[in-house]
Amino acid sequence: MLQRRLKSPVGCNKRRLGTSSANNGAHSTARHLLLPSQSIPRPAHNLLRPSLRLRNHVTQSPTIGSGYSLPLIVSSINSSLQTSPAQAFLKYSDASPTPFHATAVSAALLEKDGFVRLKEQDAWDGKIEAGGKYFFTRNQSAIVAFGVGKQFQPGVSGVHLVGAHTDSPNFHIKPVSKRTKEGYLQCGVETYGGGLWSTWFDRDLSLAGRVIVATTASQNAFESRLVKVDRTLLRIPTLAIHLNRSANDAFKFNQETEMVPILGLADKAKEALNAPAKTDEDAITGEPRMQEKHHSMLLELLAGELGVQVEQIQDFELSLYDTQKATIGGLNDEFIHAARLDNQMSCFCATTALIEATRGGSLSNSSSIQAIALFDNEEVGSVSTHGAESNMLSSTVRRLGSMSILGLESIKNEDHLHPTNYERSISKSFLISSDMAHGFHPNYSSFYEDNHRPKINGGVVIKTNAKQRYASTAPTTFLIRRIAKLASVPLQEFEVRNDMPCGSTIGPMMSKTGIRTVDLGSPQLSMHSIRETSGTKDVKYKIDLFAGFFRDFDKVDSELVVD
Repeated sequence: MLQRRLKSPVGCNKRRLGTSSANNGAHSTARHLLLPSQSIPRPAHNLLRPSLRLRNHVTQSPTIGSGYSLPLIVSSINSSLQTSPAQAFLKYSDASPTPFHATAVSAALLEKDGFVRLKEQDAWDGKIEAGGKYFFTRNQSAIVAFGVGKQFQPGVSGVHLVGAHTDSPNFHIKPVSKRTKEGYLQCGVETYGGGLWSTWFDRDLSLAGRVIVATTASQNAFESRLVKVDRTLLRIPTLAIHLNRSANDAFKFNQETEMVPILGLADKAKEALNAPAKTDEDAITGEPRMQEKHHSMLLELLAGELGVQVEQIQDFELSLYDTQKATIGGLNDEFIHAARLDNQMSCFCATTALIEATRGGSLSNSSSIQAIALFDNEEVGSVSTHGAESNMLSSTVRRLGSMSILGLESIKNEDHLHPTNYERSISKSFLISSDMAHGFHPNYSSFYEDNHRPKINGGVVIKTNAKQRYASTAPTTFLIRRIAKLASVPLQEFEVRNDMPCGSTIGPMMSKTGIRTVDLGSPQLSMHSIRETSGTKDVKYKIDLFAGFFRDFDKVDSELVVD
């Protein structure tokens, strides 16, 4: 959830292009996901494949990552869903330390169930058919998936959508992260989002994200590979109480100077041995090499996990994550304790519900497009190419309303050419903006409005705010109440106190397109902490509500007249 102040596997492929300088012992500690190139042979077993190719050709086929197998992850999630949606979510969470990984896991779940991958840069005419299921990704960190009802009519039918976000507050590695102080190797990081940063102290941290690597010896082809290091690498230690007697009175710290993670102890001989030599190319470009910007031992670790040379690493986007796995707790197993509940729980539930709602012949009698949109960058304002304020959703609706869809024989050929198809479709559409909600905290009761105190495992929370920090209105909440009743899902209400600021979501910004919107979420404690708490029952409640929304909205919407 956006804070108010933000208004405005270890790779089994060990083939090298030359002599490896990587630490071979690191191979058993990290997991990577990559897209193969045409230049470097890949292993026979196929795993994860999120891809960003940086040439004019694109290939997508999974490759092996020891210990990080998307097929195994998907199989494990799906088997758990049969008995415990909460356990299935734990597996989704553990496999998704970054938005890149969450997007990749959602994509793999969708593909397993028959969704077809599209590319935004391709023409979709002749590829989309009534009754079909599709998805595409943007920036590897956001995904839109949809099923086309066989009774869909361009300009007449709407899009029924669940929106959420893949990102959570964390620390990003700085472009120049190399820091050394009094014999310690440190890693420069930048805060992302409005985290409860004190909770990151004294935790076992590691790295995950994506790395751009060269795939040919001539370095004229590149690809983006995902990496997840599965062991503790970093720590942000607190100062001993003996040196700071007032720490328990007010734990204050400088985010720039006192939250710098420790990576290890300096080995001056090894650092000097691995220091890169200056070249004529460096003098011409003026661009420091990666070894000058980041610790050589960190680059060696990454290279070892990716199965490449250090020299092949061109750039990366890495962030810190807590290595402690998600777990179920409480006397009666009523709690989920995990990182990134805000908002990976919504991402998981939306993906699962769309898969469930589009199975079998469920699209045969549907006149709508049933969709999910999982955006990135919500925690920092959503203003990016892959955030909720981008054209990612609007361009999808526009394309689907202006193309000829195969199998719609009952529709006149010229219907998809009508100039107002987009505006008409948006007016018939509906968005569930799904984020988390503030569950009642028994130790801080004065921070909650007396009549709006959502309980964990008490049901899905409808969020309203007269100042439009949430986009819920009387008609949109009424429709969701009807859907929830049909799905036997309990609902709760949340309003912030008048003397407190209110956070926001993707709901208000997306409602600017004209789409009717309701804001809702699942109750949780410790929002934006490194470890958050929610309820085991609330996972199923949200899945059931979303599935009911996809199934029953056409009927419920037809019963209400507003404009």
